[in-house]
Amino acid sequence: MSEASRAVLRNTFGFDGFRGQQEQIIDRTMDGLDSVVLMPTGGGKSLCYQIPSIAMPGVGIVVSPLIALMQDQVDALRVLGVRAAFWNSSLSLPESEAVRRELLRGGLDLLYVAPERLMLPEFLTILEQVDRGPGIALFAIDEAHCVSQWGHDFRPEYLRLSALRERFPETPRIALTATADAVTRLEIHQRLALDDATEFVSSFDRPNIRYAVVDKHDARAQLLRFLNDGELGHRGDTGIVYCQSRKKTEQTAEWLRQDGFDAEAYHAGLDQDTRRRVQQRFRREDGVIVVATIAFGMGIDKPDVRFVAHLDLPKSLEGYYQETGRAGRDGEPADAWMAYGLADLLQQNAFIATSSASEEHKRVDRIKLDAMLGYAEAAGCRRRVLLQYFGEESADCGNCDTCLTPPEQWDATVPTQKVLSAIVRTQQRFGAGHLVDILRGQRTPKVESYGHDALVTFGVGSDLGSDEWKSIIRQLVAKGILYPDPQAMGAFQLTPQAHAVLGGKQSVELRRAAPRASRSSAKATRRAGRSAAAEPVSDEEQRLFEDLRAVRRQFADAEGVPAFVIVGDRVLREIAADRPSDVDQLLAVNGIGPVKAEKYGARFLAAVAAASDR
Repeated sequence: MSEASRAVLRNTFGFDGFRGQQEQIIDRTMDGLDSVVLMPTGGGKSLCYQIPSIAMPGVGIVVSPLIALMQDQVDALRVLGVRAAFWNSSLSLPESEAVRRELLRGGLDLLYVAPERLMLPEFLTILEQVDRGPGIALFAIDEAHCVSQWGHDFRPEYLRLSALRERFPETPRIALTATADAVTRLEIHQRLALDDATEFVSSFDRPNIRYAVVDKHDARAQLLRFLNDGELGHRGDTGIVYCQSRKKTEQTAEWLRQDGFDAEAYHAGLDQDTRRRVQQRFRREDGVIVVATIAFGMGIDKPDVRFVAHLDLPKSLEGYYQETGRAGRDGEPADAWMAYGLADLLQQNAFIATSSASEEHKRVDRIKLDAMLGYAEAAGCRRRVLLQYFGEESADCGNCDTCLTPPEQWDATVPTQKVLSAIVRTQQRFGAGHLVDILRGQRTPKVESYGHDALVTFGVGSDLGSDEWKSIIRQLVAKGILYPDPQAMGAFQLTPQAHAVLGGKQSVELRRAAPRASRSSAKATRRAGRSAAAEPVSDEEQRLFEDLRAVRRQFADAEGVPAFVIVGDRVLREIAADRPSDVDQLLAVNGIGPVKAEKYGARFLAAVAAASDR
């Protein structure tokens, strides 16, 4: 089995060797056995079902949740000469009929379908005909975490896919996802009837991504500063900015356009044609920033996304990991940046409290939010916190903000007692803004109307600034000392831990709030992070890389596909570094196989030769 799969790996995809557990997974599938695969975005999940589908008799049926993802995958496979198609609502009746004929006559290696279509009785009838004729090589269930009813991307139609075991008991199934904690993994096995499936878990680490979280005080200015950091910023890069609300996506996209960025808003409230246009621009053009709600997410297959920014706190670490994982799929350096404040936490708590979900579901949502909050308030390595959530241990990464600029820890027991005392003396009825005014001795109309300027706690915290007090309160929530009651407009309640602190039985150590970063200090931190992740290239090599990108763009325009479908930036950088002079040397580049060498090799080699003559 390995010999056949290795031949496909080299001759079709242009790679010399498998990565990680790919070969074991492929061998198991080709032996007719089931698997559950957890592999990070960019780790090569798709090869685990594409290679056996090509190498084995019959067609591989791939369950994919989004039309855009199907098109990307099929475009990339067709460039390689693979007989691939998708069958979804974007096809006309004649086009659908043409796919059906190819399927029945055995003219396809892979067919991508949505779960809704797959489970239609008439479609299952067609598959049974295929099974009796050309044969079905496998069923691949991509984005398998969608089966989790506790998850952020739950798709009820995924629950019906367990019927595949009964309808096609001899056909191997492989369920794949980049995002699943222990609870979700168990659900994948149970709900897809994969009881005997072997589970393959790769490292969740994405070492090329640099994680950073900043205290939110002016999200617009902070985002622009992040993007505009000169040679270390992201002007001209492709990226995604996630916002909580539809209105905020439109406002943020407008801010970015005013600052000269090519930005588009995307949310579920836009009409289908607009959403399709934005997706197409993002897929096919360079330097487009999409400002979106989580409606723009699953199925993004663009490898050269250089940053993912969050302007609001995500509701879970699974969602955050999946969203940030859309950056740097090509292995090149990328940023995951988030601005987060106390208002985000109060909003997420309110969402949970007012949802129509069961109490058990709300309890799970609160646990997930607590984990997300713990990450945002981490004083140690963020990557360690993120990986630990998925059951993986690691050393400090050296490529996140807390590793590059370790925050100062301090004994905050006394300030904590001041906060708790102020909450008790105001009957646990107020939120952070009012409490901070009391602590700092601000005689606001609200403070005076309640007579809170007469409290013994009035002005006891005048030695600390407003941002420092808000940071303390946020961290106390993260530590479980305070609870913002969503039923009382976020008013803070004391927990049992709080009483231990007030009574002097428990001390509190917190991360000291960082001063608002200057432009120069932010650049210095990011420079350190970039130097850890990327080797510098010469001006000559960079010019050749740009020449090769221009050639690639010409091929992409001619074939009507995104540029990355031709070859990725990483391949072009290797060509620019190695400067191959003939086809044999070009074939030694990882990602260039015989098909791509024949179709594109002459033009790429010509660009290398022209650069050598300069």
